[in-house]
Amino acid sequence: MAVEVILPKVDMDMTTGRISSWLVEEGATVKKGDVLFEIETDKAAMEIDSPAAGILRNITGKEGIDIPVGEVVAWVYEEGEAVADAPAAAPAETVAEEPAKAEAPASAEVPAPAATPVAAVASASGVRASPLARRLAKEAGLDLSAISGSGPKGRIVKADVEAAGKDGGAKAAAAPASAPAAAQPMSDDQVMKLFGEGSYELIPHDSMRKTIARRLVEAKSTIPHFYLTLDCEIDALLALRKQLNEAAPKVKTEDGEKPAYKLSVNDMVIKAHAKALAMVPEANVSWTDSAMVKHKNADVGVAVSIPGGLITPIVRRADEKTLSAISNEMKDLATRARSRKLKTEEFQGGNTAVSNLGMFGIKDFAAVINPPHATILAVGAGEQRAVVKDGEVKVATVMSVTLSTDHRAVDGALGAELLAAFKKVIENPMAMLV
Repeated sequence: MAVEVILPKVDMDMTTGRISSWLVEEGATVKKGDVLFEIETDKAAMEIDSPAAGILRNITGKEGIDIPVGEVVAWVYEEGEAVADAPAAAPAETVAEEPAKAEAPASAEVPAPAATPVAAVASASGVRASPLARRLAKEAGLDLSAISGSGPKGRIVKADVEAAGKDGGAKAAAAPASAPAAAQPMSDDQVMKLFGEGSYELIPHDSMRKTIARRLVEAKSTIPHFYLTLDCEIDALLALRKQLNEAAPKVKTEDGEKPAYKLSVNDMVIKAHAKALAMVPEANVSWTDSAMVKHKNADVGVAVSIPGGLITPIVRRADEKTLSAISNEMKDLATRARSRKLKTEEFQGGNTAVSNLGMFGIKDFAAVINPPHATILAVGAGEQRAVVKDGEVKVATVMSVTLSTDHRAVDGALGAELLAAFKKVIENPMAMLV
């Protein structure tokens, strides 16, 4: 029996993916576990293995276009098995359209095993429709079951929904009477009308930018953010960093000897934040509607800028690691993040995050919480400022930090306690060595 090869869900936020390259040609014999193709998600490149042994046939997944999660992209046939005609390729509109809404369950688009190839996957409701068609029908209040599909195997596509809306051929889906009217953002046409023709160019959003936009809206819409800011004197930290870097042992490499580590201020901020969470465990939490998730480890995500967006690789158990281990791990994670070679588990999860814009000279800012985290620490630049000590004005190197908290999980008093613990560690950096 032929086994379908689907585009898998390798990221919890993933609704579409792109095949960057097929590594096996049509008609090639493959073993179970052989790498068939590489997909490019919004955050990483992943190799996808063959689900069975046999001959690869009917490759329908094209390279370089958005393909919905769960879409059949090829089939693996047994030796000697009759090969069915290749399924009809879906119109470009059905594979390059906007991803489905986050509330649509991922399982609704995952195919069930079948003996023969099919062109599209039926949803739980039994109606075949593209993600864009489902969204348009929902927004227009149309019943999908009353719309005739013109796509492969009767799949409903965008044009079908638009036609049904014009001729009234689909009955309106009943909306809950209590549902309030949601504020709608400006449409593309409304935005474009504000600017003169020829005064701009359009740069289409890639999947990473779409995901970042959706998650930011989700975070700011569903998490009650609360902000706390304080200043930390970091002269002692800078002196310790210099001393530790100068004392770093040399290791032999292909390019000659080099230090075993080179600590950055950000490495020490990660360590200090992790130790603060260990000191204030009530703040090392995540919110769910049914319970508070109290974490046993301090897993710190670190915002890394990459072409086209942002990713947050995670330093696991950062409170237990040495500064040199954190430093070398972050260099490796950042390098692989920029080349999109991170594994899924290296950027998913975590308990909190650090976002540092000090290298750009930013004095202070407030970062947006990354769900399911309940906190994120925004770090500004260290700069010399006048401070008053014992009634005298002196110069000190001061760094402003802002803690954003999910007020449901970490209220003002608890957030202040966490930030005070961070300040204590950062201003007495020898505590990071014990």
